[in-house]
Amino acid sequence: MNFKSVFRIVLAVALCMPNQSRADEGKFDMVRWESILDGVRSRAASENISQATIDDTLRMPVFVPSVVKSDKNQSEFKLSLNEYLDRTVNQKRIENGKKMRVRYPTMLSRVEHAYGVPPHVILAFWGMESNYGEVKSRHKLTNAFLSLMYDGRRETFFTNQLIALMKIADKNKLNINDIRGSWAGAMGHFQFIPTTLAQYGVDGNGDKRIDIIGSVGDAMFSAGNYLSKLGWNENERIARRVVLPADFDTSLLKGDVKKPLSEWAAMGVVNPDGSPIPTNDMVAGLVGDVAAINAARETAVASESPDTDVAPMPVITAYLAYPNFYRIKKWNSSNWYAIAIAELSDKLK
Repeated sequence: MNFKSVFRIVLAVALCMPNQSRADEGKFDMVRWESILDGVRSRAASENISQATIDDTLRMPVFVPSVVKSDKNQSEFKLSLNEYLDRTVNQKRIENGKKMRVRYPTMLSRVEHAYGVPPHVILAFWGMESNYGEVKSRHKLTNAFLSLMYDGRRETFFTNQLIALMKIADKNKLNINDIRGSWAGAMGHFQFIPTTLAQYGVDGNGDKRIDIIGSVGDAMFSAGNYLSKLGWNENERIARRVVLPADFDTSLLKGDVKKPLSEWAAMGVVNPDGSPIPTNDMVAGLVGDVAAINAARETAVASESPDTDVAPMPVITAYLAYPNFYRIKKWNSSNWYAIAIAELSDKLK
């Protein structure tokens, strides 16, 4: 590395140093930074990435402290299910989803024909991931990945993401320095990380390249392909809202216990209007907001009248989680996310 390049890197780093760097030492390890860059250069060359893309990737690299801070300080705060659904399945998102269905009817139909994923499901994922493309990612991904590699907590993972991104840029003739995403590397309308895009990306608009940021068609086709590979069954629903007996065992509401529908019915699981749930050979789990249910029970007990022997237990609402629900969890492991996709897609049918 020549003196001019080193000077530029030092200057770029110095401009980004209001927060602490690796190991919270308050100083920047230039030797490690150069080692990271040299490692990328060597591996990229060994994997036949073009010299032009290598040069573009390593031109004026910048360490970004805020990216490392985001990785170390991911929020532990958890919304209740109702709060989460209020935020994600709101009227504005539903209305925007319906507008997008009108705007892209042909593309959505083509995705359904190719992959068996209905338009309302594609729209639900699109709305959840980027609010139909309104959410614009601000991080230059090369710098984000290099910063996280330098930090070292998940160096191998982020190295693999950067190499995958370089291959994607190479193959699709994209300017790698124009590719932006979240601090963790998710990009485009459906927030794919590079390794996921490399495996499931599809050219949806026929221009012989894959660009899930600039092309809605590529993004939709890639999402449909991903869900198809996860085993999506267009003949099955995702989840069904149900009510349970007041004394139902809440340890069964985490989604990890699966039973035939007939067994859940025998345990008192019914539709919200009290009618029997459909019973067939399908196996399903049950998902509910255990913390909220238990809190409501405690409140009911605390408010119990001294003139009665039994506290009035609140009605328990939960969701029967069908196989498609668990396929969504391979996309995003959150139960709340999968329920939101189920609710939003139902409203976009």
